[in-house]
Amino acid sequence: MTSHNHPHSDAHCGHDHGVEMSKNSATDPVCGMSVNTEREGVHARDYRGERFYFCSESCQTSFDADPWYYASGRKDKAPETASAGAHWTCPMHPEIIREEPGSCPICGMALEPMVPGEEENEELADFTRRLWVSAIAVPPIMLLSMGGMVGLPVRDWIGHQTAIWLEFLIATPVVLWAALPFFKRGWDSVRNRSPNMWTLISLGVGAAYIYSVIGSFLPEIFPEAYRSLHGVGVYFESAVVIIALVFVGQVLELRARERTGDAIRSLMDLSPKTARRILPDGEEYDAPLENILAGDVLRVRPGESVPVDGEVIEGSSSIDESMITGEPVPVEKSKGDKVTGGTINRNGTLSVRTTAVGSETVLSQIVTMVAGARMSKAPIQGIADRVAEIFVPAVLGVALLAFALWAFLGPEPAYVHAMVAAVSVLIIACPCALGLATPISVTTSAGRGAQAGVLIRNAEALERMASVDTLIVDKTGTLTEGRPRLTEVLAADGLDRDRVLSAAAALEMGSEHPLAEAILDGAREKGIQSDKVSDFEAITGKGVTGKLAGVEISLGNSALMRDLGVDISALADQVDDLRESGNTVMLLGMGGKLAGCVAVTDPVKATTEIAIRTLHEQGLKIIMATGDNRKTAKAVAEKLGIDQVEADCLPEDKKALIEKLRADGKRVAMAGDGVNDAPALAAADVGIAMGTGADVAVESAGMTLLGGDLEGIVRARKVAKATVRNIRQNLFFAFVYNAAGIPIAAGLLYPITGLLLSPMIAAGAMSLSSVSVIANALRLRGVKL
Repeated sequence: MTSHNHPHSDAHCGHDHGVEMSKNSATDPVCGMSVNTEREGVHARDYRGERFYFCSESCQTSFDADPWYYASGRKDKAPETASAGAHWTCPMHPEIIREEPGSCPICGMALEPMVPGEEENEELADFTRRLWVSAIAVPPIMLLSMGGMVGLPVRDWIGHQTAIWLEFLIATPVVLWAALPFFKRGWDSVRNRSPNMWTLISLGVGAAYIYSVIGSFLPEIFPEAYRSLHGVGVYFESAVVIIALVFVGQVLELRARERTGDAIRSLMDLSPKTARRILPDGEEYDAPLENILAGDVLRVRPGESVPVDGEVIEGSSSIDESMITGEPVPVEKSKGDKVTGGTINRNGTLSVRTTAVGSETVLSQIVTMVAGARMSKAPIQGIADRVAEIFVPAVLGVALLAFALWAFLGPEPAYVHAMVAAVSVLIIACPCALGLATPISVTTSAGRGAQAGVLIRNAEALERMASVDTLIVDKTGTLTEGRPRLTEVLAADGLDRDRVLSAAAALEMGSEHPLAEAILDGAREKGIQSDKVSDFEAITGKGVTGKLAGVEISLGNSALMRDLGVDISALADQVDDLRESGNTVMLLGMGGKLAGCVAVTDPVKATTEIAIRTLHEQGLKIIMATGDNRKTAKAVAEKLGIDQVEADCLPEDKKALIEKLRADGKRVAMAGDGVNDAPALAAADVGIAMGTGADVAVESAGMTLLGGDLEGIVRARKVAKATVRNIRQNLFFAFVYNAAGIPIAAGLLYPITGLLLSPMIAAGAMSLSSVSVIANALRLRGVKL
């Protein structure tokens, strides 16, 4: 709900705590405040013969947008949800969560919203202002210090001491105001005993500035050999240019990090801001989406987005679900079908009864899952974390060593060389690129996967998916459409087929299994009525039992019949023939004897065969693990080219199979959609739930495929491999960069070139390293899936 904060006057407004209103008072239907109806200029409006008063123009505007919602009292039926508000987290240390923006206490990086929104990035705006201030200071201070190199000897024209004073005046506001966030973060890193990139930057800039100030005002404290004809050399220009370059890198980085949330923002934008509400009397109008509650009836016209999750109660149309599932073919919807918020109505007009709103919608859960992937760490990140723990202290040690070696062993002016080397080492070695290498890639790929219907729950699942070599798949609903149909009914001697189908339908009346639906649909088509079953019991992985007119009946597989002592030999040959042709056969026992059987077939999805071929090309071994009979399973497996079949599997059998494969050194992914698949999904290296399946399966998996077919696994595999490859590239660049940059900054090339690396060049290189890592990660947005 939208909250309203108004500067109310005590003379006119007060909370209504159930005290009876006087005749000149009314309750604001929007915010519940008490309003003096006789106050001059009071906000009021008539609606359906009743006058409403408002405490402010804001409340009246809200009322005008959806008058029925407030006037009918529908607002009071809205569920009370405690708003957790926005939260911010660190891209490098997702365990850090704060209720307001700021910097990470571990690494000092700017915190970012856990779920990207449309609001302006305050830090980006602030750093941009500070960048402009520092950038404006660069040309004049460079002209003062180095103008002679380009034929403008300003220093000679105005005098050396005057030039130093001017440099001091230009540099001081840049160092003490623009760079203030750097020093604050650097101090926080020391106070928190977690040295990081800001420790190095603040030390480098601070050392250059303080050294220059002392050299400007107290040159006599330096040794005679350290002073030239014009006094002590100062490095105000280095401090200013370093600050400007760091801000350039930070602004580019913040802008790039904003783009990593584009996929999440595009998902959030799929829902329209309004929904066309249909009132009980038939009136229609566009209401704010946040006012829509479960049970409301909405009109969805051609070309419009479905605003929330719901059920079609009138009309028919085709719905484009590609932006959520990644599947390009529109899905036909008619009365009784479910629709998902964010999908697009292509042609017909639908009346939809809302079933889920707000955070309960599928789209909101997708956004939450994608955002959650940003808060997880891939195992490969552990390499960077371990290096970072020792990196900053090591850099400080190298900087001190470089300073000491140059000061005592270097050529004159030794202290100048020592200062340049130490500051350059501190600046160029900032480990930002190293820390960003993994999280920035995971964030980008999670968003790209979501656009293709692949939801990644965490970074660990993403990394493991790239190294999977064995894929276990369920049959029903994964390889097949999950919408089976009745194909055959057989009766044992002395019974007719209708009696067999009636008894089977009676047992399956309370079941939600797809095979049960096929039997019930078959009975309805034949006009067969079924009596109610008592003492119903479902036996996991085997079938169901109950009593019909006082007779014990059972419907299930051969294992169930065996357990119940029912002899199935009378129909054994016919059952085998049905199974070999790909049918699933359920045997019916009645009074301890075989009464007959029903056969159901579930068509293989059109995309399954191509997907399996592609997965084979990617080097995966594919195993079908199903509760179905071996002959039926084998018939399907041979048709699709599946490598191995494990039939008659109970839930614990699937889990045991995965544990055995993992013990043999295999990296196993499990794809399934049923409640019985949940244990196996949790036991696998990577659990892949079909989004069309049971909630418990989705909750047990590291990945969810919204499209519900194996092509989604192909896409998931491509995302995972591209991400891991990208992370390795980033880590390689960051490691190599620091390995090469630190020795050069310390002066390793001085004996060959006679030059030391300028702190300004070091600052530029440091900023570019972070930007290059982010730019490389953003390439994942264009991965073809």
